[in-house]
Amino acid sequence: MPNLTIIKVGGAIVENEASLNHLLNDFANIPAPKLLVHGGGRSATRFAERLGIKTQMIDGRRVTDTPMLEVVTMVYGGLVNKNIVAALQKRGINALGVTGADLNLILSQKRPIKNGIDYGWVGDVKSGNSATFAKLLNAGIVPVLAPLSHDGEGHILNTNADTIAAQTAIECATAGFNTSLIYCFEKDGVLADANDDSSVIPTIDFSKYLSLKADGIISGGMIPKLDNAFETLRAGVKRVIITNAANIATPDTGTVITL
Repeated sequence: MPNLTIIKVGGAIVENEASLNHLLNDFANIPAPKLLVHGGGRSATRFAERLGIKTQMIDGRRVTDTPMLEVVTMVYGGLVNKNIVAALQKRGINALGVTGADLNLILSQKRPIKNGIDYGWVGDVKSGNSATFAKLLNAGIVPVLAPLSHDGEGHILNTNADTIAAQTAIECATAGFNTSLIYCFEKDGVLADANDDSSVIPTIDFSKYLSLKADGIISGGMIPKLDNAFETLRAGVKRVIITNAANIATPDTGTVITL
């Protein structure tokens, strides 16, 4: 069973030249097979402003009407994705930039209106294409996956990058890869104290997660990230780590998520 590393990196990292270069240098040194999932929300917001398109967020999630869908498709699937691909090619990595719509990799459904909230063209992941992921990886290709999916009816859907990474990890585990998923961002891991960067929690199992969430120590955007992490572990992913993007070369650092 081949070992596979999936790195999910947020927009704050990929939109900073220095941090992106550091990440890609480390990523290039990870043995293949490997896969990168990226965000890019800040770039989308910036380009929307330049085009006079208002950005609306609800609970940290972007409302995606038709004009905003055009922006995120251009920015995520185009500008951010292809810049990463070109930078990896420079480092000798045979990268292929894709969205979930390409090769039917990630299928989603449009999020229904709930409690009067309409997120527009936002997708909730339904399934992935394990066979195609396996073909790409076994061919020596390094997929770089933008946070877009499709509904099978001809519509692109803006889709949470953490969820895309989780579904990708599940599909790769299903295809027989010994899969590790590393969520990386600006902090060294999940913090016990949001104001103390040294307060990294080394390990979180599901019981501890429920306790930390009830106490308000884990909140906001970290909740769906951890929900995704536990879902992947239950589906056969071998290891999930949340760590600093600068530390992916030393994956024993950060917070290890276990069942």
